[in-house]
Amino acid sequence: MKIAAYLSFNGNCREAMLFYQQCLGGELVFQTIGDSPLSEKMPEKMKNCILHATLKKGRMELMATDMMGVTERSTGTALSLMLECKTKEEIVTTYNLLAHGGVRCHELENTFFGAIIGDIKDQYGIQWILFLPQEK
Repeated sequence: MKIAAYLSFNGNCREAMLFYQQCLGGELVFQTIGDSPLSEKMPEKMKNCILHATLKKGRMELMATDMMGVTERSTGTALSLMLECKTKEEIVTTYNLLAHGGVRCHELENTFFGAIIGDIKDQYGIQWILFLPQEK
């Protein structure tokens, strides 16, 4: 079994996923509504919206859509995405990139349990926790 993050946006999925690709790297693939079998059933204004996006880098997989559904959601309040980084340089760089236009909720700091940790609410309302385990 595998679990992966799937984010829902309301028309700005492409913008958000391109931002995440700039911050995290990886291969990004989009499928628009207009390029799918749903195209015939959707209004013209929806054709450029993202039906499905996938950003992959190593073991990381982040998926997203512009298809919010009929129920209203509060973006970013029900979950956090945790990135386990490999080096201090990676955690600092990624933290600063994701924080651009967002809120630095908890600056990166060394913890009593032997890790560096910090969190951000990005410009799209998504909560990120960055974590770097350190050898004791």
